[in-house]
Amino acid sequence: MSETMDTAGDDGFLDLEGDRLREECGVFGIFNHPDAAAITALGLHALQHRGQEAAGIVSYDGKRFHSERRMGLVGDNFSRREVIDRLPGQMAVGHVRYSTTGETIIRNVQPLFAELDAGGFAIGHNGNLTNGLTLRRQLVREGAMMQSTTDTEVILHLVARSHKPRFTDRFVEALRTIEGAYSLVGLTNKKLVGARDPLGIRPLVYGTLDGSPILASETCALEIIGAKYVRDIENGEIVVFDEEGSHSIKPFPPMTPRPCIFEYIYFSRPDSIVGGRSVYDVRKTMGAELAREAPASADVIIPVPDSGVPASIGFSQASGIPFEMGIIRNHYVGRTFIQPTQSIRELGVRLKHSANRAVVKGKRIVLIDDSLVRGTTSVKIVQMMRDAGAKEVHFRIASPPITHPDYYGIDTPEREKLLAANHDVEGMRKFIGADSLAFLSVEGIYRAMGEERRDPAKPQFTDHCFTGDYPTPLTDRTAQETPSRQLSLLAEAG
Repeated sequence: MSETMDTAGDDGFLDLEGDRLREECGVFGIFNHPDAAAITALGLHALQHRGQEAAGIVSYDGKRFHSERRMGLVGDNFSRREVIDRLPGQMAVGHVRYSTTGETIIRNVQPLFAELDAGGFAIGHNGNLTNGLTLRRQLVREGAMMQSTTDTEVILHLVARSHKPRFTDRFVEALRTIEGAYSLVGLTNKKLVGARDPLGIRPLVYGTLDGSPILASETCALEIIGAKYVRDIENGEIVVFDEEGSHSIKPFPPMTPRPCIFEYIYFSRPDSIVGGRSVYDVRKTMGAELAREAPASADVIIPVPDSGVPASIGFSQASGIPFEMGIIRNHYVGRTFIQPTQSIRELGVRLKHSANRAVVKGKRIVLIDDSLVRGTTSVKIVQMMRDAGAKEVHFRIASPPITHPDYYGIDTPEREKLLAANHDVEGMRKFIGADSLAFLSVEGIYRAMGEERRDPAKPQFTDHCFTGDYPTPLTDRTAQETPSRQLSLLAEAG
């Protein structure tokens, strides 16, 4: 996420995605299928919402590993036949990336690959290690040569340094060393492996296609290729697929799972099933809960596209206020529009999103969004509605105020840049310029998830962005030595 406070961008477009929380990445893997690379590319297409900065695929043909890692979108890089033909073999893993640890340069694009004494190993990681910097400094002091600035490379080094005779045991030993959130897919000469952290913070599902096992971040990646969902990988579970079949290993003491609540609020695609719950249904229910907790006297409910749509439908159904598309999104605008003068630049603001004046003019409107981060984009949305003639503009957020940063794979600003960490609700209302502002409560989120209430002793979800209740140690943050922000001395051309 950009650290700038101006979400319009250099080209003047009103980018409603500019003030969003970002997921780090999505992972995909398939074992024993003749079209492994092509299927992986399709799976990554379905996971594109989890990371748009870079994509990569590594395949294995029985003799050699083949790697294609590119900056940009999956469709721009893996749609051509000649690219897929450079990834032969019946085993493949893939990754889409939005960077949280490590800048976006080609050597950080995953899956990462290393030559180990027992053969090759490729790995893709969704999440973030809260002791990754600490481990990295320790490994470098002991002679490790880091080729990237991502915490995923730490896992490669830990596996390489293990003296266990079997790869699976090496992998387990590496996972015992790391802290934080992770869903991993890995590929060796003989195996496809997957793992989830002991709390199951990041998602990972298991499916099959023509008898071939598949691992993916979300069920939508199974749907796109016609695969059958089998089950979620459990928290703290390692799964291994090889010629002998599938194997499940649970090397950690049993823990109550605490999946990330933001998978339901924002990150997962609406058509995915996460932890047995329909993401779309949960988001509608959050909107209905919001309508009950924070009603508004209004003429029309308007979603902030596209993330606010399911909650808006739920709010509309619960309140009886009509749902309308009052903000229209243009899906075909890039960032290459020529703007030679300031007057033309100002016109460009309306290219990506514009008010539907026929719906807005003279109306009391309720804007519904899924979250509020810095609030800078919300200011522009409210002003856009007023410019279109809205009589009143009320803002409702289908999640609680975000008061704490995340260290588990969500790219959040530091606390001083989170609007809710520095203002009360009235202060936030004045900042964004709305006539009223309200958030869904933490208890409301839990009710929407089908829970009676939040258990403060054992919270059912990872919800620290709202509560400050971090589920794991934050070793890198609490270390006496302040972690260096510069992880590499090498600058690469963009």
